[in-house]
This record gives sequence, structure tokens and C-alpha cells, in this order.
Amino acid sequence: MPHVLVTGYGGFLGQSICRQLLAAGHSVRGIARNAYPKMRQIGVDAIVGDASSMADCRNAIENIDIVIHTAALAGVWGKRSLFESINVRATENLLQVAKENGVQAFVYCSSPSVTFDGRPQSGVDESAPYPTRWLCDYPRTKAIAEQKVLAANEARTFLTCALRPHLIWGEGDPHLIPRVIQKCKSNRLRCVGDGKNLIDIVHVESAAHAHLLAMKALLDGNEQAAGRAYFITDGAPLECWQWIGLLLENAGLTPPSRRISTAAAYRIGHFLELSYRLFRISKEPPMTRFIAAQLGVDHYFSIDAARQFLGYNPMVDRQKTLALMSPWLRKLAE
Repeated sequence: MPHVLVTGYGGFLGQSICRQLLAAGHSVRGIARNAYPKMRQIGVDAIVGDASSMADCRNAIENIDIVIHTAALAGVWGKRSLFESINVRATENLLQVAKENGVQAFVYCSSPSVTFDGRPQSGVDESAPYPTRWLCDYPRTKAIAEQKVLAANEARTFLTCALRPHLIWGEGDPHLIPRVIQKCKSNRLRCVGDGKNLIDIVHVESAAHAHLLAMKALLDGNEQAAGRAYFITDGAPLECWQWIGLLLENAGLTPPSRRISTAAAYRIGHFLELSYRLFRISKEPPMTRFIAAQLGVDHYFSIDAARQFLGYNPMVDRQKTLALMSPWLRKLAE
């Protein structure tokens, strides 16, 4: 069995990847900036470290066969230098040290936002270009890192690929779902647009499984699968505000009835961004251009490439899983 390094192993997706790897009998090492004792207890060789440090990368990659790189700084607001350090420099360091140490393969967790410039994306595939303008530093730096990973691919010696899981959901999500619930509870949630825009989501177990499939393809020497990016979703787009409504109803909350146009939300977001920068406010604005666009326009994708080259198929019954999540959602809403 290959020895696997999972960066960001303590994150929502990273934990799921580690559990699936351990269940399959793999030796798993994890590196993250914080300690996660529960992951160590289930068998992860846990290291506290920062991949933007070359020394920490060398320590983590020793005797490793494959790197699964999920660590990132996410979000729509923050210092540009931090996004560049955590998302770009760390990826550069990992690639360099992995090559120096004879690592066979490198799977990068990217984001569909690397192709998003605020305009609708309706069923697009991986031929969609990188934008020439960016709405925030997260997608910009993820796109830079993704391109570096794909450019590092070398036939027969170092195979790489990038996965783009979209809006990862599931019980235990520490970010997206709690944020929606809290905004609804505080009466700060508005339906953006007509509510009919289609989006893709992906359950955390499916997203993790996709990383294992990519790992296997690269370790098997499948050069057709290498050097590519892949959109990863549940394979069934749905209306954005229908999904938000389902989450809120299962949490025992009433979905918002008040609306704002996508154009108005975008203008407000732009104004708030300029104001927060002018007055050097570090807190994230309540609305940004990126959030307005994500809430108001289509962003769903073809997963044909992942099906063809990785053998990926979504593995979760969305309705059944959502019903099982209800107690957890209700607890969040208390």
C-alpha cells in the first residue's frame, strides 16, 4: 500500500479523505497548522506544520508515495499576501519537495471558482478558460496553484491532476451550512435574483472518494488521467434557493421571502468592498461581488471527464442524506 500525505487533513474534506484512505488500508500522514487529536486517534500520523515552510514540507514528505493537497485559505476577504502564501507558495513548495523526494503522484484539491468571473456558467466543462479578471483573491490564487500543479505533470515520473469539488456539503460542515443558518436566524438572509439560478453541490463523501479515485489512477500510471482538471459534483444541478430552502426547512427555519436583484446585490457588494478597503476594515463585508454572483447566477458543470478518466460517479442519495442530517441541522439552529 502506498504511503499518502494529506495536507489540511483536519479540514472537513481532509478528514473524510483520511477516513476513506484508512478504511482502504493505506498509511496516512497528515499535515496542518493545528493539531487534530481525534484524527491521530484513528490512525493518522499527524504533523503540526505549515506547507508554506520548506522545512515543514520536507519533514512531511519523507517516505511518502503520493501527496493529496487539500490545505488552503478559503474565503472572499482577507490579505492578498496570506492567500498567496497559503494557496500558491505552499503548493510550489510541496511540488518541489515531492519531486526531490521521488513522490510518484500529486492530487490537488482546486475549486470550480478558478473559472468564475461573475458571469453564468451553465453546464460548462474543463475547457472553460481561466478568467482575465477576478472577484476576489481566493479563486485567483487557487487558479495560479492549479496551473502550477498541472504544469508539473511529467509522464512516467510525476503524475498530477486537479479536482474541482463544488460547494461541499454534509453533516459536520463547519463553514457553508452554519453560515446560511446563522444569517437566516439573524434575519440577514435575502434571496438574490429570481431564485431560479442552477448550481451544483457535492457531498463530502463523494468529493473524498473522487480524490481516492484520482490517486489510484495516477499511481496506476494512467497518463490519460494525468495533467487534467476535473469538476466534481453530485451530478444533479438544482435551483440555488431551492437548496437553501431545503437546508433551512430541515433546520426548522423559515426560508427568506424578501428578495434583492442580482445586479443590486452586486453593486452593494462592490460598494462595501471599496468602503472596507478605504477604511481598512479587516472584517468580511456582509456582501461582496463574488457572493452576489454566486447566489444569483448559474454555476453548474459537466462531470463527464471525471466519469471517463477517473471512473467517478456520485455516491450519495441527496434526499435521504439530507433527511438524516435534520437533527444536526436543528441543533445548529438552536
